[in-house]
Amino acid sequence: MATRSATLAKPSYAKGKQLAQQIFLETMATIDVRHAMLTKVKREGGTLVSGDASVPLLRRPRVIALGKAATRMAATLDEILGSDVEAGVVVAPAEPEKKLDQFRYLAGAALELVSGLTGDDLVIFLVSGGGSALFEKPLDPAIALADLAEFNRVLVTGGLPIEQINVLRKHLSAVKGGQLAIQAYPASQVTIFVSDVPEDLPSMVASGPTMPDESTSEQCYSIAEQGGLASKFPASIRKHFAGRTLEETPKPGDSRFENSRYYCLLSNRDAVEAARACADQLGFRSEVDRGDWDRDYQEVARGNLAALDRLAQASGGQPVCLVVGGEVICPVTGPGTGGRNQALALYAAQQIQGQRRVVLSAGTDGRDGNSPVSGAVADGATATRARALGLDPARFLAASDSYHFFRALGDTIETGFTDNNVRDVRLWLDFGSAAL
Repeated sequence: MATRSATLAKPSYAKGKQLAQQIFLETMATIDVRHAMLTKVKREGGTLVSGDASVPLLRRPRVIALGKAATRMAATLDEILGSDVEAGVVVAPAEPEKKLDQFRYLAGAALELVSGLTGDDLVIFLVSGGGSALFEKPLDPAIALADLAEFNRVLVTGGLPIEQINVLRKHLSAVKGGQLAIQAYPASQVTIFVSDVPEDLPSMVASGPTMPDESTSEQCYSIAEQGGLASKFPASIRKHFAGRTLEETPKPGDSRFENSRYYCLLSNRDAVEAARACADQLGFRSEVDRGDWDRDYQEVARGNLAALDRLAQASGGQPVCLVVGGEVICPVTGPGTGGRNQALALYAAQQIQGQRRVVLSAGTDGRDGNSPVSGAVADGATATRARALGLDPARFLAASDSYHFFRALGDTIETGFTDNNVRDVRLWLDFGSAAL
């Protein structure tokens, strides 16, 4: 992150949207996956050290990388180990331009790689968000790929928080919910993960393929009954809920996890702290709001604005920045293009109309919902500008078409795919109470 002088001019509302984007982009640079691995994961002689997770390299390890950051994590670990890897599998959204010789870039090869291991073997799992959708094998062979795709579509459009979605995914899977680790037993295992879930739920990252699972099949039945979700599942999956025949996942205390170690490489906390530090350097009085914001996006926006009010009132007129993390819940209500971040920014634009305030909401993975952008930025003039162009904010919000609203205004946040995901970042800037 570039060094900023405390003597810089007072942040200006006229440049508010640009400042918000600068904070977000510098945050993204700070949480770069390769940089984090080279800083936090070391080979010290015959030992691999990642935080408190230290494992001996008795043999050349096998490596399984899965999720949005899989390619970058695998390449960096190979660099750290000096290419001293027995074999590896990378399960990622797309194949890289340059492949590692000892790795296979094939979905579905992971179980084969961890079969028949001994206690002297070591498996290194590199896990990141997105792994749930990329890496799967159903417990029930009668469940077809098309059924799984439809099951996931129902889940992600049903307004459930990610932790509930992953509870359901785990109990249908032969690799999620600790099942992949069970397949690798009795080998020593270390999981280095990038978290895209709440900090107290690490076993939800990619639906926890290497961690014991605290959730139960009874929770699955309860979640599926909410909003009548079970009736929308494909028949091959629905029958397990109707007959209550889901198999239980391996639990904490299972002896097969005794030789497993875990290290969180990056999380949403790293992102929001980086954003706060950048805002400080730009001259804002900044604060991180650590409330539980994995709730309905309109409720979250109102709660964030109340916190911003308190911060602004205590600032003595100094520009302030409230930094918020997490992932809001945003049910799809129309046929448009967008996602939870742009929907929150569009709703918030109406709440801050006429005020010297700015809001930015964006995903660290570079994609927001079904749109090609990571989020959007709005200020106190956004709603007025839109209406002057014949754009009705409420109509676009109801149509779940926040992307086309912000694209027309030139206020989308475009980073491209980032090979990373540590949840979302929201920035709320207040420049004082003077009139626009």
